[in-house]
Amino acid sequence: MTATDPALTALAQGWCALSALHGRIEAHIERALQATHDLSVREYSLLDVLSRQHDGEGGHLQMKQVADAVVLSQSATTRLVTRLEDRGLLERYLCPTDRRGIYTNVTPAGLRLLEEARPTNDAALREALDDAAQHPELAPLVRVVESLNVSA
Repeated sequence: MTATDPALTALAQGWCALSALHGRIEAHIERALQATHDLSVREYSLLDVLSRQHDGEGGHLQMKQVADAVVLSQSATTRLVTRLEDRGLLERYLCPTDRRGIYTNVTPAGLRLLEEARPTNDAALREALDDAAQHPELAPLVRVVESLNVSA
């Protein structure tokens, strides 16, 4: 394949469209969460991921798993956890069975903020998808996103 190969060009155009859709959605949600709840998309995502943990076998995520879930490096995830911990939204504690492990839990204040922010997040997502569906290059991707039935 060469750089002018039509298959590569189509692939690159598809990637550009997907990247544009993601950027539009994330920016729209970011503005809504910041304006209403003083939360970034990453902060909201982190609270959401951590709120789904549970006690018992396999219930807590390692920081690498959390970093993967919020699509950040481990160091960026640690800084994000620290910021939210400073705001009283998260707390860290040592693993009771492995003193090298550190768990992070959402505090009651963090859970309240997450529940208040969830409708804002969902409405902003819907608005961003509806807007993107008006653009012919993004409409097929919007349909794919809307057809996904992913359980967490």
